[in-house]
Amino acid sequence: MRRLRAPALALAGALFLTGCADLGYYWQSANGHLDILRAAKPVPEWLADPAVGAPLKAKLELAQRIRRFASSELGLPDNASYTSYADLHRPAAVWNVVAAPPYSLTLKSWCFPVAGCVGYRGYYDEAAAKTEAEAQKTNGLEVAVYPVPAYSTLGWMNWAGGDPLLSTFIGYPEGELARIVFHELAHQVLYVPGDTVFNESYATAVERIGGAMWLQREAGEAARAEYAQFNAQRQDFRALALNTRRTLTQVYESPEAKAKDWTKVEAQKQAAMADFRERYTALKAAWTGPRQNAYDGWVARANNAAFGAQGAYDDLVPGFEALFEREGRDWPRFYTAVRRIAALATTEERRSALQAATGILHTHARHGRTHDNNGDDGA
Repeated sequence: MRRLRAPALALAGALFLTGCADLGYYWQSANGHLDILRAAKPVPEWLADPAVGAPLKAKLELAQRIRRFASSELGLPDNASYTSYADLHRPAAVWNVVAAPPYSLTLKSWCFPVAGCVGYRGYYDEAAAKTEAEAQKTNGLEVAVYPVPAYSTLGWMNWAGGDPLLSTFIGYPEGELARIVFHELAHQVLYVPGDTVFNESYATAVERIGGAMWLQREAGEAARAEYAQFNAQRQDFRALALNTRRTLTQVYESPEAKAKDWTKVEAQKQAAMADFRERYTALKAAWTGPRQNAYDGWVARANNAAFGAQGAYDDLVPGFEALFEREGRDWPRFYTAVRRIAALATTEERRSALQAATGILHTHARHGRTHDNNGDDGA
């Protein structure tokens, strides 16, 4: 524990240079992560503990199979991450705050060491996240707070045991558990500071392609059927959300918006939101199964911040999937191609290069940025 406390003090001291106003925030970030590391124990210790129930042991054993598959079949790092487990006794690892103006899907940015400028601010305490959200509302912004089941330290903490499996996602169905492990490990392969749309879309492409491979090669029929049912619902919802983001973007770039006729813009915005909710109700009526209501909370709270955040995980994914196909479905070649694009100097150059490589036009640029959120509530 002393070994872990020293980096927290060093981190807080270094971050003091960013300003006294942020010191409290960075201190909670450092201590929050170290609390997770202190709670983590190697998976073999959990498996050997007679007090641990059979369902958790089965999930931990499954997670280790997924971890090995990630390295052997997907070319993802073979290191200490996801070889330990921590029970956090709370529903999320962190809670992210995102904020956007009343007539834009572009998220407010916060800037951090290492991560660069991103469109979210994360808290290990939900109450603190809600306090930040209220502060942003007083600035006239629309705000969303959402739970994050997992996050990546980008490999920086592998010397201290890596990123552990967490109670916040270990209970996921097999296909979803595989996807979240693949997603977070993908961030250790590549991360571009300040370009969250690129980072998250790339990691989402890895999780989707890798998840499909896992289900095809390793999963049983029941797991495949369970995944297929929910994934169909997820794709339906993502298509609806994308359509709504496009509609809202048109509203916010309309002649009325350029003329600052906010009364008309507000009416158009509310009409688009009402249409979104009506279409969701109709869509959900055709769904069945235990996760039929998975998106109800997200829809009820949907606003510019929520739509801007959701776009970060979807908008470039088709381009990365096409790049994987172009590289012959070869993981090392794919990662090399992504690194070449990631090395370009600006977000615009990276999008243009991805489009040139795949022929897919991306419309993400106005949708803003956010951090990873793979929970049902985050779409």
